[in-house]
Amino acid sequence: MNPLAEQLNENLKAGNAHLYEMLSTLGKEIYFPKEGILSQSAEAASHAKKFNATIGIATENGGPMHLAVIQDTLSAYKPQDLYPYAPPAGKPELRSVWREKMIRENPSLNGKSFGNPVVTNALTHGLSIVADLFVDEGDAVIYPDKNWENYELTFGIRRHGYIVNYPLFTEDMKFNSEGLRETLLAQKDKGKAIVILNFPNNPTGYTPGAKEGEQIVAAIQEAAEAGINVVVVTDDAYFGLFFENSLSESLFGKLAGLHPRILPVKVDGATKEEYVWGFRVGFITFAAESKEALTALEQKTLGIIRATISSGAHPSQTFILQALKSPDFEAQKEEKFHVMKGRANKVKSLLDSGKYGDVWEYYPFNSGYFMCLKLKQVQAEAVRQHLLHEYGVGTIALGDHDLRIAFSCIAEDNLEELFDIIYKAVLDLQSK
Repeated sequence: MNPLAEQLNENLKAGNAHLYEMLSTLGKEIYFPKEGILSQSAEAASHAKKFNATIGIATENGGPMHLAVIQDTLSAYKPQDLYPYAPPAGKPELRSVWREKMIRENPSLNGKSFGNPVVTNALTHGLSIVADLFVDEGDAVIYPDKNWENYELTFGIRRHGYIVNYPLFTEDMKFNSEGLRETLLAQKDKGKAIVILNFPNNPTGYTPGAKEGEQIVAAIQEAAEAGINVVVVTDDAYFGLFFENSLSESLFGKLAGLHPRILPVKVDGATKEEYVWGFRVGFITFAAESKEALTALEQKTLGIIRATISSGAHPSQTFILQALKSPDFEAQKEEKFHVMKGRANKVKSLLDSGKYGDVWEYYPFNSGYFMCLKLKQVQAEAVRQHLLHEYGVGTIALGDHDLRIAFSCIAEDNLEELFDIIYKAVLDLQSK
């Protein structure tokens, strides 16, 4: 094993031996080179005053070489904020500003020990880093039966984790914290589990309430007290889009510092929060009491980044940073929030109006981009196909009877027509 990896492992053991135990084989072996091209280039940037022939970019007239046909469309930005490589951890100021935003929007983080967010290539990359660092073949990866399908690829197919699902909802349509608890405690013999908490949930658009949140935290704490090392990932892709009767902050803050056997990892980003899906700017943040352990986890994260994408895109980081610093940012974001909330409320009023009879039920939704219908008498895939080919309407079929509707991309004025068409398609199939 490389001496740098060994030193990071020793630092983790010294800070919290349980965190070292959570690492996968790759997680134990990975490190960020201290004497490689990047570190030598950084040293040269400080001391090479005459010529700097280190990093692999081209320069001209004292700045990064670039094409006018590109710069002309980006003239509001300085070339040095667009064209050179961003640091593997991301632009330092962006990381700091995002951390401040996290604390402001998650009051439970006040006084907690957590690291500086590391920039990822959006949230899928952040989840992939978690999988690489902590999942070995056969490790239990726990998340609900209603989930984002990419978890299977990221944790199951790529890392051969053992996927364990539990029902998302109880019979009274609350978050199934007891199901989570039982599933977690069943891993006692393994001594390790990776838990994914995705709120607002994709595909249902559900976020638990305060009491449910307390039950989730208690279940994870009980597992830790039973001797299970728990990596808890809060997949906060749709963070902030909380419309009614739900938690309004990430459980990352409640989990931080809770128990030495719990490692909270927050994966979030500007992608959905700031409506910049194509910019691909996400973050991964660890919480641990030991500063030494936090540094080691960050260095291992940078090793994964260096070995995969090397660094994130610089222009999109610059765009996000400028937006976050703008005095107009909060007002513009609030405006879009109310558009989204209006769409969600409209869907709920339509579904509660009684006009669609009893051909479906719907799962609770109070946040995010989506909601799910539970069709009673017809198959979801048959409805999806019929909607697409007979009515030109696109939806997502999940399992036998669940149909996901993204109200996020339908204007409020068009929602009634959309659900009228879905209802008609269901009736078409029921009459056959």
